[in-house]
Amino acid sequence: MNRDELAAILSRQPAAMALYVTGKGLDRPWDIASGMADATTGRPLSADTPLRVASNTKTFVAATILRLWEQGLVDLDGPIAPLLTPVLNGLLTSAGYRTDRISVRQLLNHSAGLNDHADDPRYFETVLREPTRFWAREEQVRLAVEYSSPLSEAGTSFRYSDTGYILLGDIIERISGEALAATVRRQMSFDRLGLEATWWEISEPQPATAAPRARQFLGKTDATDISASMDLYGGGGLVMSARDLATLFAALFEGRVFTSPDTLRQMLSTGSHEDADGYRLGISASRITDVECYSHLGFWGTAAYYSPATGTAVAGFATNREARGALVSIIEQVLAAKET
Repeated sequence: MNRDELAAILSRQPAAMALYVTGKGLDRPWDIASGMADATTGRPLSADTPLRVASNTKTFVAATILRLWEQGLVDLDGPIAPLLTPVLNGLLTSAGYRTDRISVRQLLNHSAGLNDHADDPRYFETVLREPTRFWAREEQVRLAVEYSSPLSEAGTSFRYSDTGYILLGDIIERISGEALAATVRRQMSFDRLGLEATWWEISEPQPATAAPRARQFLGKTDATDISASMDLYGGGGLVMSARDLATLFAALFEGRVFTSPDTLRQMLSTGSHEDADGYRLGISASRITDVECYSHLGFWGTAAYYSPATGTAVAGFATNREARGALVSIIEQVLAAKET
């Protein structure tokens, strides 16, 4: 697929889209975009436009835990009970969760049996009804345990859970003694990697180098100004440009984040639980034209991929959640073209 063909595909999409492609397998990075970041002001979307990346944040929260593991500060297979803020641990145990048997690794690979508060329609209905409401971490964990008892025994099956990553965010803060945003920024080397359009909402100011965020939609609903607190504490929280997201994905796989190559192997290791193959530690695994690739999606319409076979990282944004499937298809076509 050449650039003109890709531009034609993007121009036919109902939502604005941007892609950034980089990695050690390319002679030089490149980008392409179509549509408006903000139609009301006539501001076009570009690969440097920041957007909320939602669950793409999970990959970098997981990588931060693995950086702490490298430093001997956390046991991936140890229980979460002594690591959690006591009030969060109490909420879980009162609802039947055996936090003395749930491990950090099981939170990372979503095999802890935790309910997902964010996937419950009651939660999202409230978010849309009260868009300016501030949500606390404790409140979201409380909702998770009120909505459902444990879904399975820890370590037995894959159950995707934003709540689990909220717990990981709490663990990071307890180990580091500082805010989640500050720890992730330092451990992931945001500043050294030159990520000029990346910040953690509420916890950090928008960098002076970053353009205004793009408007993001859920169908016809403008979701841009929904309080960032609804997805802030580790399951989401980051705002990034496509350039920064692809750059960080490439850095993660190309030895510019972890101290040892063994840490990346740990991140990509497959668990023994049911349906373990599709999701590792904070990152999904799939095959494109029979070549293994690693990726993560974000709720509002973001996606990031890395192909070790070709040394290619691709990150993309669609400004409307309903166009995320089309975005993923386009990214996979780009990667498939690189493999031939």
